[in-house]
Amino acid sequence: MKENVFDVLMYLFENYLYDDEPQPDRDSLEGELFEAGFHPGEVRRAFAWLDELGESRELPGGAALNRSMSLRLFSDREAGKLDLESRGFVIFLEQIGVLTPVSREVIIDRLMALDDDDVDLDQVKWVTLMVLFNQPGQEEAFAWMENYLFDNPMHLIH
Repeated sequence: MKENVFDVLMYLFENYLYDDEPQPDRDSLEGELFEAGFHPGEVRRAFAWLDELGESRELPGGAALNRSMSLRLFSDREAGKLDLESRGFVIFLEQIGVLTPVSREVIIDRLMALDDDDVDLDQVKWVTLMVLFNQPGQEEAFAWMENYLFDNPMHLIH
């Protein structure tokens, strides 16, 4: 079975990060992930991805910055990795107020850090949920995204 960083992240999110129970230490988690069949390289990259996500908690997110109207242009590299539907979804979330410019940039950064050449819309939705879960003051946005993912199984936007 070919696993990637996203698969490891989903496993951790579903089994630990999203849980209110005390979290096991990193060594225990690594051992469990290895036993579950994940490759050590993928596990290390997933932990590095999470470490970088944790660093994003320190980004400034003042009210003036979060309320500013901004225009996001995607680089050629970003457009090559994120298809039009995925980019449109991120912009849509910002336009309806679920994302701030700061959270939008963290999401794009974490999507670009995935080891997949192409990122699909489902990955965008899950990374968005992970980022909002991790960002202080984003509880309402996280709840909206959580409801969107779990209460709307078709995930349609029309």
